[in-house]
Amino acid sequence: MKVHILYPFVDGPWGGANQFLKAIREYFIEQGCYEEELENADVILFNSSPNSLVALLPQIYRLKQKFPNKLFVNRIDGPVFYIRDRNRYIDKAFYLFNESVCEGTIFQSNWSREKNYHLGMKKNRFEVTVLNAPNPNIFNINHKKPFAFNRKIKLIATSWSNNLKKGFDVYKWMDEHLDFSKYEMVFIGNSPYDFQNIEIKEPMKSSDLAMALQDSDIIITASQSDPCSNALIEAIHCGLPAIGLDDGGHTEIIGRGGEVFREVQEIPQLLEKISMDYEAYQKNIELPNIHTVGKLYLDFCHKISMEIQKSKYFTFISYLKIKAYIFIWRVNEKMYAFKNRFLK
Repeated sequence: MKVHILYPFVDGPWGGANQFLKAIREYFIEQGCYEEELENADVILFNSSPNSLVALLPQIYRLKQKFPNKLFVNRIDGPVFYIRDRNRYIDKAFYLFNESVCEGTIFQSNWSREKNYHLGMKKNRFEVTVLNAPNPNIFNINHKKPFAFNRKIKLIATSWSNNLKKGFDVYKWMDEHLDFSKYEMVFIGNSPYDFQNIEIKEPMKSSDLAMALQDSDIIITASQSDPCSNALIEAIHCGLPAIGLDDGGHTEIIGRGGEVFREVQEIPQLLEKISMDYEAYQKNIELPNIHTVGKLYLDFCHKISMEIQKSKYFTFISYLKIKAYIFIWRVNEKMYAFKNRFLK
């Protein structure tokens, strides 16, 4: 069985899906089951993101007409509606695509799975939930700086996106209220705010980001409705206990390797709690590595290929309906951008 990942990969620092899919592609290559040529693959792994669906839908339709027996597995997160608080039409497009094209569905967290069902996604015959994992050659504990009380405790937060829902109001509160005689904090990525005490650094390539994480003590994440934060997962794989907002997939990811909060005022107490029992929190980190995650992906694809008798037929009507949902979504997004720019 040969697998191809249908995704517009980007070199250098980019979003979480890009980084994860590069890591799992490396695993597939190591296992000798990755196929570079789309037409020669038995299973196509597709990542349901707005940009990917918009860009690749026509190609997928043509491919399914030419090779109707190709099997599609859909890696989905979201719902986007919960992330952006508006415009359900891109989620409607994802759901119809999943129903019309994909034999299997991979969710990135149980939170995401339940929220997608709640928003109207139909269950697929083959489904599984698999957390993400980073490249272990980059994100690991090999060079993790030991925790110590004879210096400031180093906090770190990261985000490629500057969307306010990535937790920036929480980071702003921390910038104004934390005791920076005891803590220091760095934010790596794109921030809509300037901070007085938190140091902002530009997005980094993965190797440099890993070094920054390994030099830190505790990862902070406050993103809202985040189904499976790759930024959080990368930090935990570097040996950092975590403090995360009790929302999205954070609780599933953090487990016993950190603490979650509901109110921002809880953060100082949680920092103190982790600091006083740091090694225990480190030892309680339990996340699957890329080899475990990759095997789960391959086993899932293999199960589908062995049990499926007839692949789904992607009708022209379904194709047009998905296109219509995308069109409405794009119009609504443009109207939203116009209102924000000119009517506020």
